[in-house]
Amino acid sequence: MRSRFDEQLALLKKEMIEMGAMCEEAIALAARALTEGNMTLAEKVAPLSQNIDQMERDIESRCLKLLLQQQPVAKDLRVISAAMKMITDIERIGDQAEDITEILPYLAGRKLPDNIPVREMAGGVIRMVTDSVDAYVKQDIDMAKSVIKRDDIIDGYFASIKQNLIDLLKNNTDSGEFAIDLLMIGKYLERIGDHAVNIAEWVIFSVTGMHKEVQS
Repeated sequence: MRSRFDEQLALLKKEMIEMGAMCEEAIALAARALTEGNMTLAEKVAPLSQNIDQMERDIESRCLKLLLQQQPVAKDLRVISAAMKMITDIERIGDQAEDITEILPYLAGRKLPDNIPVREMAGGVIRMVTDSVDAYVKQDIDMAKSVIKRDDIIDGYFASIKQNLIDLLKNNTDSGEFAIDLLMIGKYLERIGDHAVNIAEWVIFSVTGMHKEVQS
């Protein structure tokens, strides 16, 4: 009975990795579409987001079956319940990558200013998503804590984007809509970083039984 449970748990972790990898690809495609002005790349994000939605439903179903059909011990229960929390954040990451691509047509092909660090910000959040899911699979608290710390870097990028867009508007008052669109893209990336932090916090819960939200 336990061996069957362990097989299902291993499959759950495999599916979590696949779902996380889809999110990484969606963010990377959205960022490349933005920096290269390539709408063909942008069009690939929506189907990925739909696949992520389906994976959320599949993983949730697997988790419920594990809870109802098996008798998980406390540690297993935490791993399964953490997965159910994490997939909500992962699904939202996919949605926000798609939200970024929906803004791109309004940029009208305008080149991304050199002082707007969207590429760096996107790379940072991709690594956070990768490491947060990896930390879950490996049950690695130190990796999860590293993800949480890196959120300050993402916040710093967003602060830089805001300030540079303010400077842009001071020098070019006709760039209002362009600046707002770029600010929204930065905000979506910042939210993706927040979701990666949420995932990392649930990793810590799955290992220790302690969660920041529960403690406060």
